[in-house]
Amino acid sequence: VQLQASGGGLVQTGGSLRLSCAASGSISYINRMGWYRQAPGKQRELVAVISSGGSTNYADSVKGRFTISRDINKSTVSLQMNSLKPEDTAVYYCNAVDHFSRPSWGQGTQLTVSS
Repeated sequence: VQLQASGGGLVQTGGSLRLSCAASGSISYINRMGWYRQAPGKQRELVAVISSGGSTNYADSVKGRFTISRDINKSTVSLQMNSLKPEDTAVYYCNAVDHFSRPSWGQGTQLTVSS
């Protein structure tokens, strides 16, 4: 599975941004998709995931502000981010896990939230 993320950028505190990730290749094997992020000097952390059945899971720090969604063909996953904070600044990575639990990663897209 190949993943292509887009939508990062610079936004002010309180603003909104939408990230998108398009999957290609063996998309029929994809089980869940999600977003992770890595801030400078920190470990990569889960932001949100969505299963093939539509179940979602969010990091506590983004609950109520971020919404993950997946298109009907299950080949694109998006992350709507509202009420952004400076601590959301990070490189965001799209992730897909197939039915054999094999992960794939996108190239990362930078989000910077200015105070």
